[in-house]
Amino acid sequence: MDGAPTTSPVPAAALPPTPDTAAENLRQLVQLRWLAVAGQIATILVAHFLLGVPLPLGAMLGIAALLAAVNLGTLVSLPRHRITNVEITFALLFDMGALALQLYLSGGTTNPFSLLFLLQVVLGAMLLERWSVWLLVVLATFFYAALGLVHWPLRLPSSLVADAGLLYGLAGWISFALAGLLLTLFMGRISGNLRARDAYLGELRERAAEQENIVRMGLFASGAAHELGTPLATLSVLVGDWRRLPRIREDPQLLAEVEEMRGEVERCKAIVTDILHSAGEPRGAPLAREYAGAFVQAIATEWRVTYPATALLVDDADVGSATLAVEPALRQAVWNLLENAAEVSPGQVGLRAVRRGERLVIAVEDSGPGFASGQLEQIGRPVPSSKGEGRGVGLFLAANVARQLGGRLEARNLRGRGAEVRIELPAGSDDAREVQA
Repeated sequence: MDGAPTTSPVPAAALPPTPDTAAENLRQLVQLRWLAVAGQIATILVAHFLLGVPLPLGAMLGIAALLAAVNLGTLVSLPRHRITNVEITFALLFDMGALALQLYLSGGTTNPFSLLFLLQVVLGAMLLERWSVWLLVVLATFFYAALGLVHWPLRLPSSLVADAGLLYGLAGWISFALAGLLLTLFMGRISGNLRARDAYLGELRERAAEQENIVRMGLFASGAAHELGTPLATLSVLVGDWRRLPRIREDPQLLAEVEEMRGEVERCKAIVTDILHSAGEPRGAPLAREYAGAFVQAIATEWRVTYPATALLVDDADVGSATLAVEPALRQAVWNLLENAAEVSPGQVGLRAVRRGERLVIAVEDSGPGFASGQLEQIGRPVPSSKGEGRGVGLFLAANVARQLGGRLEARNLRGRGAEVRIELPAGSDDAREVQA
């Protein structure tokens, strides 16, 4: 095969769950809080034991432990409900309050790590609604002002007093670098969440446009079926009358042609009946299950009767006893693919079915010129056809049927000459008791 297959848009049944951007953002905050817990514990232990700075060790480690406990509770509750703006606001307020307490116990605004207040404000500006952001700004300003007035003094040991300027400068540099690093990592992940949400919304808009096209086609087909019912009934009566005429009954050639006409009229009536039945069929009705081999062979038998001049090569040896959900629309979709193939390859077309794990592939092959590169990129989409206005919707409808059944439609050019269009569907149970006769 030349290149990778071109696939129809993600099937509706296989679309990913609605991206909960708020939940993903809260997960990022949880990860950030773990980094804060680890950083606070490391800084407290280094300052107290390595540098000899006297700190209220129990209280400061207790705040870090509280952060860790809240993080664990957040992880447990995340999958159970939808996250709101208020919950993210409280999460950032809690982190800001914990930071304020740590700074109160370690020098207030004289502590270089007071710069991390800005980290909370920037995160809020990225994640929250406007009122929540202003709340964070007001509280951060209040905490910073209050810590400048009231705090536990940070007393350096006599051995470090001479190097106090260097130590504060180093701590300020570490605080600045840490804030920049965390913002870069966090903003990158948040941007990824937003891109995923936008892609999902774009997919939904595309699905809505396609469904609108399908509804229009369905209304047109239903109206046409109603209009065709009367002339087809008239033709059926006329052909029946012709069969009883002595002149025709005595002429084998004329009788054969009239019988062929009668068969085609009955086939048209059956198609019209199927359209009307499908238009009135209740949504959610259970689908029949059939053996995949029997489904393919039934289509092949009908094809050979209807188009005897176009040879149909069938290969279903690798299907085994796999089953699939069948509705009239699926039969029509495969039939449309066969008719498309016969248009470019009138001498012979191929119909192949194969099971691949939990999936069943039904492929139609032809020996025509293949798809142009621009056509391959638009396979399964409601775009104007090169066949002319109002034509070429078979691939679009087949792709939609595949999506409705939890599958997808793929197309590719074969090596040398010809093309292949495949409908990939979920393969059902092999238990014959689950298959309707």
